[in-house]
Amino acid sequence: MKAEIIAVGTEILLGEIVNTNAQYISKRLADLGIFVYHQTVVGDNPKRVKETYEEGFQRAELLIATGGLGPTQDDLTKEIAAEYFQKDLLIDETSLQKIYDYFQIRGLTITEGNKKQALIPEGAKVLPNHHGTAPGCVLEDKGKILVLLPGPPHEMIPMFEQYVVPYLQSFQEEILVSRVLRIAGIGESFVEEKIKDLIKNQTNPTLAPYATQGEVRLRITARSTTEEEGFQLIRPMEEEIRKRLGFHVYGIDGTSLEQEVVQLLQKKQWTISIAESCTGGMVASRLINYPGVSSTFMEGFVTYSNEAKIKRLGVSKQTLEEEGAVSAETAKQMAIGAAKMANTYIGIGITGIAGPSGGTPEKPVGLVYIGLCQGDKVQVKKLQLSGDRETVRKRVTLETLDWLRRILLKNRVDER
Repeated sequence: MKAEIIAVGTEILLGEIVNTNAQYISKRLADLGIFVYHQTVVGDNPKRVKETYEEGFQRAELLIATGGLGPTQDDLTKEIAAEYFQKDLLIDETSLQKIYDYFQIRGLTITEGNKKQALIPEGAKVLPNHHGTAPGCVLEDKGKILVLLPGPPHEMIPMFEQYVVPYLQSFQEEILVSRVLRIAGIGESFVEEKIKDLIKNQTNPTLAPYATQGEVRLRITARSTTEEEGFQLIRPMEEEIRKRLGFHVYGIDGTSLEQEVVQLLQKKQWTISIAESCTGGMVASRLINYPGVSSTFMEGFVTYSNEAKIKRLGVSKQTLEEEGAVSAETAKQMAIGAAKMANTYIGIGITGIAGPSGGTPEKPVGLVYIGLCQGDKVQVKKLQLSGDRETVRKRVTLETLDWLRRILLKNRVDER
């Protein structure tokens, strides 16, 4: 089955909101083995919405539209759908009662606009909305299927999962099963070079690389009749990729870099503290995303000024004067100071120039030093990064976590 996703809303065209609905629905349709070749965004204009339906059904059997089910005059998605399918709009009494209940519980007065949300094209399957006032619906006619869903994601997602997924599953003989390998420390071109023969010779499963900020992901997708069969098809390719890329593969699917790091620290029963300058607490913030991190992460220091580095971490004033705040020696002393002040086995110190100003020919913007103290051993990693201030800070955070992960895996501070 081929599907097309339509987002209705002038606010999306104007860039006032991001179309996350299309991203979510595309991923879930892929999971169901339904192909999506086109996505469309159209404003709240009756003529253009109808044209979008007409064009969409020339390319696909299934259209899924989000938005335009609200109470205002420009919310016309259902009205145009009824016109396209030549159906009357009828009040769905169950939906109307739910709308009345919704307003009564909140002590609000219902409007005529809210009542119109209970209008459903004749013969359509109603999709109840348990998180708002606008019901969705499914229209079927002459091999065409139109699914109408509310725009707010907190309403759309539960409705899609509870009602649309089971409905669509009844049409599918096969499903798509995917596994995403998450890779850090190497670029997309290097990864592709290592696996280009696998990509060239792919059949079932297929292999697709794509890059995100600071990491690469490989999606392995198998077409099968059951999930178990799909993962059996995926396993040999996954094993071959792991063999080729080794430690660069840090996790699968939803695994995060911080999750991997924290779990390794917990397994070794090692404690850690972090002193940050240019990253301003971003590394600590990533670590505390993981529940239960308090068993291993003891303390974080944001020591942006030289005075803070001296007072909080014991960095030598002479080092700061002679080597500078952005130097290998300062990063070392920050790491040692963090470990000492928090009484942890591992201490990390990060100092650098995130920009956009502050660089010199000798120390350009993007220069960063990461110090790592493990017991009585200390090592420093030098980075020279490019990009704007936020990009540099995010890259430093990822580099720090990945370097720590590799050290934890090798159990030594002097190996990368």
